Amino acid sequence: MFHWLEKNPFFFAVFVFVTIAFAGLVEILPGFAQAARPVVGKEPYTILQLAGKNIYMKENCNACHSQLIRPFKSEVDRYGPYSLSGEYAYDRPFLWGSKRTGPDLMRVGRNRTTEWHEDHFKDPAAMVAGSIMPPYPWLYNKTADIATAYAEALTVKTVFKTPYTDDQVPPGDLDRANAIALEEAKVIADDLRDQKLKDAVANGNIPEVVALIAYLNGRK
Repeated sequence: MFHWLEKNPFFFAVFVFVTIAFAGLVEILPGFAQAARPVVGKEPYTILQLAGKNIYMKENCNACHSQLIRPFKSEVDRYGPYSLSGEYAYDRPFLWGSKRTGPDLMRVGRNRTTEWHEDHFKDPAAMVAGSIMPPYPWLYNKTADIATAYAEALTVKTVFKTPYTDDQVPPGDLDRANAIALEEAKVIADDLRDQKLKDAVANGNIPEVVALIAYLNGRK
């Protein structure tokens, strides 16, 4: 067979191509599969964080902010370690963004505090000189949609086998889901200065800004 291939350059080239392609697939595909798995320690979003993610999308934050740190020194020096595929294992949809009018937010939870976000959404220019980001006063008055976030968590738990426990996402129990989100919101409220926000959470309501802060605090 090999003597015949040596006498037929075209078929020899096809044989070499197929052999190399097959070997490449054997080597590359397992690596891709491993890279797509959640990185060690990566946890699914909480119900409150999912509510914040939905607010992030509703306000179109990804139009001005990326969530994708490229493996370049300038990127890593400014934003932290470059992004890994497995860090997006629980993101549906991905919020990589398409441009950076504002900074990348992939690891914003490492260098911004709850109090900073509280002030920043009220008056971005007061927190960052020269910022063109508009204020978002309505986030302090509107109530976060926990029911939709709970439905999303329950769906990915059931359909995509996202590893939620029943304590994190109780099946068929919206009241319990609201209570879980409220407990997380109370932890965030402890670090807020706005008494109206604190009172809202204490009375069982979760303002949108609290859910959004929960989401951003989790970007690490």
